[in-house]
Amino acid sequence: MFEQTFKNIDNALRRDDGCGSELDYVEQSSWILFLKYLDDLEETRRMKAELNGKSYSQIISDPFRWSVWAAPKDKQGNPDHHHAMTGDDLMSFVHGKLFPYLKSFKDQAESPQTIQYKIGEIFSEIHCRIASGYVLRDVLWAVDSLKFQTSAEKHEMSHLYESRINKMGNAGRNGGEYYTPRPLIRSIVRMVDPQLGKTVYDGACGSAGFLCEAFTYLQAKAGENFRAREALQKGVFFGKEKKVLPYIIGTMNMILHGVEAPNILHTNTLKENLADVQESDKYHYILANPPFGGLERDEVKQNFFLKTSETAYLFLQHFIKHLKAGGKAGIVIKNTFLSNGDAIALRRELLEDCNLYAVLDLPQKVFSAGVKTVVLFFEKGVPTEKIWYYQLNLDRNLGKTNPLNEADLADFEKLFPERADSANSWTIDAASLDPKTLDLSVKNPNQKEEAPARTPAEILAEMKSLEQENLKLLSEIGALIK
Repeated sequence: MFEQTFKNIDNALRRDDGCGSELDYVEQSSWILFLKYLDDLEETRRMKAELNGKSYSQIISDPFRWSVWAAPKDKQGNPDHHHAMTGDDLMSFVHGKLFPYLKSFKDQAESPQTIQYKIGEIFSEIHCRIASGYVLRDVLWAVDSLKFQTSAEKHEMSHLYESRINKMGNAGRNGGEYYTPRPLIRSIVRMVDPQLGKTVYDGACGSAGFLCEAFTYLQAKAGENFRAREALQKGVFFGKEKKVLPYIIGTMNMILHGVEAPNILHTNTLKENLADVQESDKYHYILANPPFGGLERDEVKQNFFLKTSETAYLFLQHFIKHLKAGGKAGIVIKNTFLSNGDAIALRRELLEDCNLYAVLDLPQKVFSAGVKTVVLFFEKGVPTEKIWYYQLNLDRNLGKTNPLNEADLADFEKLFPERADSANSWTIDAASLDPKTLDLSVKNPNQKEEAPARTPAEILAEMKSLEQENLKLLSEIGALIK
């Protein structure tokens, strides 16, 4: 039922002049889903308070509650189409009253770690792009049929929302930069193996895939331990995101996964000067796929010892600095980092300040952009002595209709704990690296090198030699016949 409802939402938005792509569908449905989620959350809290003989103070006041403006019901609990705003009246209410009211929460909230602050921040950044009040009315009725109250309902909703983010990532424009394949994220999380009571950070969180999967992973570790599960709600997961759309989507994604007030900040992570980082700014685990090839102003580059235009290199410096001693990281980065001459100083810092204990070499089209990437696994505080490489060689070409899956990474995960050698994995001594270049390129010693292709001149020379041998042989045969 939920999947069909999502299809109905998209079909309605396709009729609207203000929405033209999967990115628009996800963005616009996100703020509406958020308000429906918030209404269900309030109802759950109200009922819980009532059972405990306590009163509950609503976060959202009556004129702006979902059941009042979005989906009014009659006495029988059926949709009250006669009293539901639509058309111009609905759009006037949304733009003139609803959004300003929700935006005001940011200034009234006690702290950024509250759901009130999150409401205000979201509606300070997002805009209603739906042009038709009639289309919006159809979407509201569709969303009203969704429920966010039981664990099963939230699980199904989070799964469907992830599917929408995946579709958005394949939709063109810049959607792909928000999406890292979930099988890869889950594998990285399992190998880094975050522990309860420790902090997890992604300073380029996009749609918050790493934070969501880390939350799910730690929830499983917590099991039925109520206090451990409650502790995961605050002070564990931290994210930052520069762009508005992924910030909204990441926040919503974490909410649907079960984090009520996600600690994601809408900010440019790279504006922070590394010289100002204190111990309190550091984290136990960092999981990320930072953007690459972006542009930053010169004043931003001044925050780093390696002043480069490659944003991925700036982020890697940021991550190394923000990792606690003994902390672990799993970072996706372009494979050119391993040998790029401009990154020698950064490779030196990584190898000297951290133990780069594993490098996962990924196939060409793990990401929709087709960029070749690797995953760096490292621990802060001890220098690198040995590096274990794993080259993920698949017997098929990856693509939109044939994406990376869990089974593809099974052998890697099997060998990872012991860093075992195989046809696809090997270990090198850091001392064997060229001290000038510190080239970390992936060169599998277990694969036979193919003979280099011959030049046209070499082929012609061989043909001429064979022709001469044939003429000589024919001449000798002719002499024997005589």
